[in-house]
Amino acid sequence: MNDWFLVYDGFVPQQQGLRETLCTLGNGYFATRGAAPDALADGTHYPGSYLAGGYNRLTTEIAGHEIENEDLVNVPNWLPLVFRIGDGPWLRPGEVEYLDYRQELSLKEGILRRSLRVKDSEDRITRVDERRFVSMSNSHLAGIELRLTPENWAGKLTVRSALDGGVTNAGVPRYSALNSRHLETVETTETGDDTILLRSRMVQSRREIVEVARTRIFNGLGLLPARKTLERLPDFIGQDITLDAEEGRELRVEKIVSLYTGHDAAISEPGIAALQECRHAGSFEDLLQAHRSAWKHLWEECGIEIETTANSQVEMKLRLHIFHLLQTVSTHSVDLDVGVPPRGWHGEAYRGKIMWDELFIFPFLNLRKPVLTRALLRYRFRRLNEARRAAHEAGFRGAMFPWQSGSDGREECQRFHLNPMSGQWIPDNSHRQRHINAAITFNVWQYYQVTEDREFLYDFGAELMLEIARFWASIASYDAASGRYAIRGVMGPDEFHTAYPGKDPSEAGGLDNNAYTNVMVAWSLTRTLDALDLLPDTRRRELCDKLGLTAEELGHWDDLSRNLMVPFDGDGVICQFEGYDRLKEFDWEVYREKYGHIERLDRILDQEGADPNDYKVSKQADVLMLFFLFSAEELTEIFARLGYDFTPDMIINTIRYHMQRTSHGSTLSWVTHAWVLARADRSRSWELFNQALNSDIADLQGGTTAEGIHLGAMAGTIDLMQRCYLGIEPRTNVLTFNPRLPEELTGLKTTVRYRGQTLDLEATQEKLSITSRTVTAHPITIAYRGQTRDISPGQRFEFRLFPELPRDHQVKQRDRTELQRHCRPRRPADPPQEASTAQA
Repeated sequence: MNDWFLVYDGFVPQQQGLRETLCTLGNGYFATRGAAPDALADGTHYPGSYLAGGYNRLTTEIAGHEIENEDLVNVPNWLPLVFRIGDGPWLRPGEVEYLDYRQELSLKEGILRRSLRVKDSEDRITRVDERRFVSMSNSHLAGIELRLTPENWAGKLTVRSALDGGVTNAGVPRYSALNSRHLETVETTETGDDTILLRSRMVQSRREIVEVARTRIFNGLGLLPARKTLERLPDFIGQDITLDAEEGRELRVEKIVSLYTGHDAAISEPGIAALQECRHAGSFEDLLQAHRSAWKHLWEECGIEIETTANSQVEMKLRLHIFHLLQTVSTHSVDLDVGVPPRGWHGEAYRGKIMWDELFIFPFLNLRKPVLTRALLRYRFRRLNEARRAAHEAGFRGAMFPWQSGSDGREECQRFHLNPMSGQWIPDNSHRQRHINAAITFNVWQYYQVTEDREFLYDFGAELMLEIARFWASIASYDAASGRYAIRGVMGPDEFHTAYPGKDPSEAGGLDNNAYTNVMVAWSLTRTLDALDLLPDTRRRELCDKLGLTAEELGHWDDLSRNLMVPFDGDGVICQFEGYDRLKEFDWEVYREKYGHIERLDRILDQEGADPNDYKVSKQADVLMLFFLFSAEELTEIFARLGYDFTPDMIINTIRYHMQRTSHGSTLSWVTHAWVLARADRSRSWELFNQALNSDIADLQGGTTAEGIHLGAMAGTIDLMQRCYLGIEPRTNVLTFNPRLPEELTGLKTTVRYRGQTLDLEATQEKLSITSRTVTAHPITIAYRGQTRDISPGQRFEFRLFPELPRDHQVKQRDRTELQRHCRPRRPADPPQEASTAQA
């Protein structure tokens, strides 16, 4: 590795799935895994290409259950480019001996290179140099170049360039029992001397996909005439190009591919569009140059430069994460009706569904490419009516968004899932993660805070927030015993806890008063009322008339936002949910000694006939997500509004308590834990940051990366740099900074956009400088620890950083009644006076 390259030397079969995922190339419209162009899906290699939002639905009967799944479809493989010598076999990975093998991903340029020397069964050695791109300049184009050099032979050489429509979804072994043939071939044809076309259609969604490939071969003098033969099978079309090769003389094969679908804009028909695009495309080098230029400007806009004392690979890994985020969503995504999936468009894990990982992804986009966040939030708005129907069918009001969303916004969670350790199908209650609704509200509000995009709030955002608020008001019930409102039958982010001990999750699933959910609901309701106040009177009246909102209903939301229950134990620790403190403690050391890796404790316990619902165990941070999303000051305000005292010791105690009971079964967990330790234990925070940084590149979850990257964790590591270590917090019309760099991080440079201004930021251990680039924009307010400045375009400010006051992180022994006094809720009828905007 170095700062800009991910490099693999040597061919290691058991690593190919991981390498193919991490070397995926994409442009926000489609992505192609880094499989070799001569490879087949054979258990070692898995060629795969995926359209952003390219879903199809199939039904499978398993164990007496009709299981319907909507999958991200593996579309026709455009890569096939293979050669043979004389009449010998096609020289695929299983047919050759690798004498040299090197694979290199250039993050700066978005180019995948392979350099290898192969020897066939007759000891003929050929050098192969490959370059590949998926164009960031033109979303419909991709290309491969092969340079073939015979080292010790001469004679007939045949190159096959093909398009393969016979692919299936076979990238996730645990899905193997499910129907996987999503495509039917409609047309295969040769459209010119050097051009072939394949037209496929998804069998349920009826979406047409057309790929056109143009293949040419050159030597040092120019384009070579060659004999061409068409190879045509029911789901496959290829051209066999035969010519004479000379020893030591290089031949260059150039394959340009265009891809269109029936959903694309500004086309008559995808076949015509793909043909025109491919015929008018320039040379491989011309297209590559435009692609390089697009990446150059992306890095100028989105790059983060760091200086570290310990590990020179940190910057490269961070760039790898930025690279894959920008390949998943780009300006090519803006006009597509797509969300952002937790596993990218890099593989088939989670079936490409959209979940809550936007919480981790949007902060980076908000501050650099807010046009992308706006487009991704519109994906949610387009599915608002489906969310309304879901709420109504469940007996609620407003809009209930699904935990997993795909093409049309219905709930895509499986009701059963396969435990690969036990081989059993077990009930899946993930759909009870209603906190997805609060995440959408959070994302809308944070986008507005960064951009001050009142038009978005006017046209889309406020309506989303209002309908979600109405859902929360209808799912909450008043509990006379506590004098507070309760939210029952839900799941938090933890996911190990689906029901109370002894209860059948499929019949009595869910938990009461999940702390993360309830606090997020209280915050969401408050922000929704704020959003309503920001609207012009005419739009406010229009929305209230359209939705039937009354003053009484809005008053109820305000009351609910002040009186939701938050569970505490007797020591002042925020409980994960009501009753969590009464669960059994878990013997972590015994299970670590027995199993080694125990991240997926749910599967281990299920295999043993036990139930994680019985124990104080968590898959990932649940309560601690509150400290990830909100500063201590903001949490203090939220809890004060709820009528609870909130002290610094409660933060420390709660963090320590839950960190000791988390298995880190999700890569997101390392991000969250690194975040919450950033102020209390910077050294440990840096360790966990590096754990998250390595989660995919080292495949720390034992094989899952081969099925797709973990985009939320990747984005989370980037966000740790900007919002956590740099301390950026957009709030109440002020962009605040509170840098706290770990000792290993000696310098950080990046550029952000905030309310029309572009700010160049540079932080060291001693100072923070903020420079606003020259542009036409209104002044904005920036702040560091109470030092407030109004900055206009062209100005620069520098803040000298001073350390936070030392804090004793050991839990002080207090009398139990004293702890209870700090954590006892105040009477709902006597809420505290809310802080004003200026005070906040």
